[in-house]
Amino acid sequence: MPAVRGDGMRGLAVFISDIRNCKSKEAEMKRINKELANIRSKFKGDKTLDGYQKKKYVCKLLFIFLLGHDIDFGHMEAVNLLSSNKYSEKQIGYLNPVHVSLALQCIANIGSKEMAEAFGHEIPKLLVSGDTMDVVKQSAALCLLRLFRTSQEIIPSGEWTSRIIHLLNDQHMGVVTAATSLIDSLVKKNPDEYKGCISLAVSRLSRIVTASYTDLQDYTYYFVPAPWLSVKLLRLLQNYPPPEDPGVRGRLNECLETILNKAQEPPKSKKVQHSNAKNAVLFEAISLIIHNDTEPNLLVRACNQLGQFLSNRETNLRYLALESMCLLATSEFSHDAVKKHQEVVILSMKMEKDVSVRQQAVDLLYAMCDKSNAEEIVQEMLNYLETADYSIREEMVLKVAILAEKYATDYTWYVDVILNLIRIAGDYVSEEVWYRVIQIVINRDDVQGYAAKTVFEALQAPACHENMVKVGGYILGEFGNLIAGDQRSSPAVQFQLLHSKYHLCSPMTRALLLSTYIKFVNLFPEIKAHIQDVFKTHSNLRSADAELQQRASEYLQLSIIASTDVLATVLEEMPAFPERESSILAVLKKKKPGRVPDNEIKEGKSPVPTTNHQDESLPTTQVVNSANVSSTDLLGLSTPPSSQPTAPAAAGGALLDMFVCKNNGVLFENDLIQIGVKSEFRQNLGRLGLFYGNKTSFSLQNFAPTISCPDSLVSKLNVQVKPVEPVLEAGAQIQQMINVECVEDFTDTPTMIITFIYNNVPQKLTVRLPLTVNKFFEPTEMNGESFFARWKNLGGNQQRSQRIFKAAQPMDLTAVRTKILGFGMQLLDGIDPNPDNFVCAGIIHTRTQQVGCLLRLEPNKQAQMYRLTVRSSKETVSQEVCELLMDQF
Repeated sequence: MPAVRGDGMRGLAVFISDIRNCKSKEAEMKRINKELANIRSKFKGDKTLDGYQKKKYVCKLLFIFLLGHDIDFGHMEAVNLLSSNKYSEKQIGYLNPVHVSLALQCIANIGSKEMAEAFGHEIPKLLVSGDTMDVVKQSAALCLLRLFRTSQEIIPSGEWTSRIIHLLNDQHMGVVTAATSLIDSLVKKNPDEYKGCISLAVSRLSRIVTASYTDLQDYTYYFVPAPWLSVKLLRLLQNYPPPEDPGVRGRLNECLETILNKAQEPPKSKKVQHSNAKNAVLFEAISLIIHNDTEPNLLVRACNQLGQFLSNRETNLRYLALESMCLLATSEFSHDAVKKHQEVVILSMKMEKDVSVRQQAVDLLYAMCDKSNAEEIVQEMLNYLETADYSIREEMVLKVAILAEKYATDYTWYVDVILNLIRIAGDYVSEEVWYRVIQIVINRDDVQGYAAKTVFEALQAPACHENMVKVGGYILGEFGNLIAGDQRSSPAVQFQLLHSKYHLCSPMTRALLLSTYIKFVNLFPEIKAHIQDVFKTHSNLRSADAELQQRASEYLQLSIIASTDVLATVLEEMPAFPERESSILAVLKKKKPGRVPDNEIKEGKSPVPTTNHQDESLPTTQVVNSANVSSTDLLGLSTPPSSQPTAPAAAGGALLDMFVCKNNGVLFENDLIQIGVKSEFRQNLGRLGLFYGNKTSFSLQNFAPTISCPDSLVSKLNVQVKPVEPVLEAGAQIQQMINVECVEDFTDTPTMIITFIYNNVPQKLTVRLPLTVNKFFEPTEMNGESFFARWKNLGGNQQRSQRIFKAAQPMDLTAVRTKILGFGMQLLDGIDPNPDNFVCAGIIHTRTQQVGCLLRLEPNKQAQMYRLTVRSSKETVSQEVCELLMDQF
């Protein structure tokens, strides 16, 4: 114990004497407990204790601790003594670094804003003081880092900068390691103020990489000197451009060369820890080389080193090598070196077992593509696309489309590529892709005839994707006359071919085809009568889509009233689109933020009309204005951000109701994360794509979404979840695919539990997945006679369910129709005698059986009431379908 003076410390001396005079262990414990009770009451109850009294009681606690007894209070009082102006009191505060470290750890663990405000000015003093022990400095640096993340104002600018930076020169490697973490965070907030750390970091790094493992024995991990500190220093340097000082830059390059050289040396140990540590330093050094992008020799050497990892048996190494080579491919110095590994990368794309590595190989092929290898890479990607994992198909389609346009020297090749994309992966071809091929064809006279001929041949396939019908309808409507001279593609044949697809298409595509037909009236007067018959049929038909009926009526009148000259003027060929930046590239950058190299593709105006009588994809006349494709939100979902529902903190039943009648949208959103969903269902199978978007400037660590199913659901619904990466980077988005099989009809829903760490604080979200039994409906067409016969057969009490309820909001029959169409059943118009009533038919597919289902919804506008009746061959289905749809109104 240190010498303590003054009459006021007599109580301490008496206490020590009492303890020494105790004749038994029991007597000693009794005296100590009495003193601890007294001290505790003083600390808790006496708010007027001065520094001198605190010093006295802390000394007693220290003595008790030295006797081997646990002390669970008094730490804060010891820390407070550190700020005392009196030497004797401050000395007591510094007596026991263990106690100080415990106090610092307590502050860091609590990490609240109040802690930051209370101790933010004291801990920096402790950190830079020459009297502070090394172990305390380490704790102080990490504590300050924790508080800085809570409140970035705790470290005033200028006051501590130089002294904190010079901790990189500290003799104790533990202090340097902790200080480097702190400085890295400070640099991200104010890089200019901490720019002086560059030379010190390079100097420290140089001493580490040139040292043998015996020089740094206490900080050597499996023969690798200070690997964690090396990684931290290399990351710190990536916050700045290459050093301006030639000497510092030269020394840094020597360090990087040494690290590359050591990677070629035989391993000093066969243990995996050795290779992990060695490779961690190597990959961070390569990241710094890529970041600086100034040394051709280092870039090429880094590429060659990574190329060796492409055939390594470790999956993680192969993945990291591909990821780093993606960045190297964007450098003019190392692009050619990356291309030398093209064959190995193609093999990785085709043969790799891990889908994340296959996706990384696709990214690298995209990055290394140029004019010399574009056709080969595009063809290889097209070949692989036929068997590619569903989770990467959409991204591959975008990349193939971008590469085909950027490096097309012959646009007939470009047309072939896009049509092949639609044929192979039509479900994943977004509107931006097929819009773009139309713009290219319209803007280039030399490819129009070829495009018309090629798309005509493609439409002859028995199974033709709807996107192919859209492209075919547009191109033939504009340029079908260029191939009409051949009897095999005469006007009548073109019309019959397109119209044979009409009944298989969505209302949007049907509208496009009707516009193609009116173009045919102008191009091919000889088939005008046949086309007018189609217009008449759809004008008189009570169609489920009023837009189609109105369009057919207007086009019919235009074909009858307008003269040949007027038709030729109104329906003349579309003009060329003005150039603008590619929306395809923008979509890809949304999906892969920060990882897509810049592209110089220029794009014309999108052929998306804004007039109310035109759908967003049809070939239209010149008098109709065009508008740009609307931008997507953070998750790239189709619903405009302004209209997307945002989930509450715990996404439950109310949110689930939003997705009963739709498949896409924002499932959950708060200040940290946005979760979107895109889903598709076919018979008893379904697939959901969940998109997790990090809205913060920090990475989300230990990111782990898991599925939880109630016991009642386990045997009725098979849910398979593909894992995601454990880190969701700042501003980034990742996708998770979920495959679902409906084994039996169900009423409950699975829950997604998402856990992660944000800014060192654990987070947990619970979101109900939008999986309801109506998702497995197959719409069924029926005529009136069949419907009412079936309705009568399902009249048993256990086959029907009925609800009469008041409308939750004023009735809008158009909105009602929209919801019913989204519910999944076939809306049967013209069957119910009351035109305001809605009747539907559908079949729910499960693995064990198919359940037929009929529905009738009767709105009463005057009373603002609904009567909903559902009949099916299974009682539980009738009840659940009735409940689900009732909740919508």
